[in-house]
Amino acid sequence: MADPVAEKSGFLKMYMSGHPDTLVAYAKWYGKVAEPMTGAEMTAIDTKSMTLTCTLKDKSKKVVVVTIDPPLRGYDDVKPRLLEMKAISQEGLGMLKAPQITSFKWPSTGGLLFGIWLYTFLPYGAFAPTTTASPAAWLLPAQLIRRFISPLPFKIAFGFTVVIHLLEGMYTLHLCRKHNAGFVLTAQYWLSTIIVGMPIWKGLRRRIQKARIDSVMKIE
Repeated sequence: MADPVAEKSGFLKMYMSGHPDTLVAYAKWYGKVAEPMTGAEMTAIDTKSMTLTCTLKDKSKKVVVVTIDPPLRGYDDVKPRLLEMKAISQEGLGMLKAPQITSFKWPSTGGLLFGIWLYTFLPYGAFAPTTTASPAAWLLPAQLIRRFISPLPFKIAFGFTVVIHLLEGMYTLHLCRKHNAGFVLTAQYWLSTIIVGMPIWKGLRRRIQKARIDSVMKIE
């Protein structure tokens, strides 16, 4: 199957030739080119990488391959991703300020309900007592579950979920710190990630991506 981005690479290379500063920023940040440059040219691009040919100050050439991670899903992903990569590279090089997080936003209802379900169903299956002679109504489902499944799989799944959410919480702290969220917002995002997990930090990352693209578009 043909690569949908490589098929249109001719147009992309021509378009990017009008943005030499962006290509230089890509080469310096993603390509780790430390030598002084006078320019850079995009010589190839596909869903997984772009190839840049850099002209150094001594007039020699240096070719670098910049990985596009995660890979582009299709041609429609090219513009927003290249804009985001431009913002990230310029932030890293000190040419642009990182967007600031100024408000908290819950994920979609589906993501929120999934997080709540994890923290109710798994502990219930793992720790709900079933040895009571006359159990309360809320314990009857646990008795039924235990006829078919022991508590051990629930305990393993719950422990795994807690560990994953703690790691995701660390990633959320990194995002909040990088984007100057402040103590209160950072605490909100961190606690929400511990409870809900992936929907929180994914939503936060989407907001940051949009803010980056908006900031670059304003400059252009």
